[in-house]
Amino acid sequence: MPKPPPAESPMWKVIGAFGQLNVVAFRASGGRIGGAFGKAKILLLHHVGRKSGTKRVSPLIFLPDGPNLILVASKGGVDKHPAWYHNLMAASETEVELPGRERRRVRPRVADDQERARLWPRMVEIYKPYADYQTYTTRRIPLVVLEPA
Repeated sequence: MPKPPPAESPMWKVIGAFGQLNVVAFRASGGRIGGAFGKAKILLLHHVGRKSGTKRVSPLIFLPDGPNLILVASKGGVDKHPAWYHNLMAASETEVELPGRERRRVRPRVADDQERARLWPRMVEIYKPYADYQTYTTRRIPLVVLEPA
């Protein structure tokens, strides 16, 4: 898999535009369209810009883990965490939309080392490029645990 464009690349604006089309399709179809990518399930993460205060929605791959939902803050393996990660870590609580029109209030936190050791292989199993992404960067790609609020 080719290395992603640098974090400053205009290509990320194009990727963001496709993400917003995914949001529209997901909502219009209750997640039947845009609610999965291969083996991976997609959710819509609500977050607020920590600097701008702008409300945002990001489609992201997730893994159900008991009552929790697991996200990967990869941004394709670039050297900076995705903006949604910073926004989420600045918030005490947020909301997600799941396929089937389900909405859930959640509290975000970063997975600890033991959780990451258990969950990372499961994330790679549902979306193989995550393994490549980790090799592209020196940062440790965080796993975010969304716990029921």
